Amino acid sequence: MLKDFIRSSRAKSPWIIHFDCGSCNGCDIETLACLTPLYDVERFGIVNVGNPKHADVLLVTGTVNHRNKHVLKNLYDQMPSPKAVVAIGACGLTGGVFREAYNVLGGVDKVLPVDVYVPGCPPKPEAIIDGVVLALKKFAEKQQAAG
Repeated sequence: MLKDFIRSSRAKSPWIIHFDCGSCNGCDIETLACLTPLYDVERFGIVNVGNPKHADVLLVTGTVNHRNKHVLKNLYDQMPSPKAVVAIGACGLTGGVFREAYNVLGGVDKVLPVDVYVPGCPPKPEAIIDGVVLALKKFAEKQQAAG
């Protein structure tokens, strides 16, 4: 009974963590704009946290390279299951304009399983919010599958 209550609470009030792998920071600015009163992502019960051990959804921006792939994987591994990953922006999806650089691996999906892709350079806050809402649906599905 208590386990069911916790499960439903996690789905209704998810906590997100944002990690920038390294880019121009355009996607980071738009991601943080979602927290402003204009877009107010908290109306969905979403809380931005700084500790991966409390997070349900991981938002990733920027290109993945050889140096930050270990940190990204470590953050993902510290998150409790089930969890969802959202790749944001052209760099997060494919490596963007940096994809041909010698140190760039490509998008987030080269290191982590990605649930939702939000394209754009940078994507608008509305698109990011839509991506987070879709990730929450996938998160709830994963919770149901986990039992």
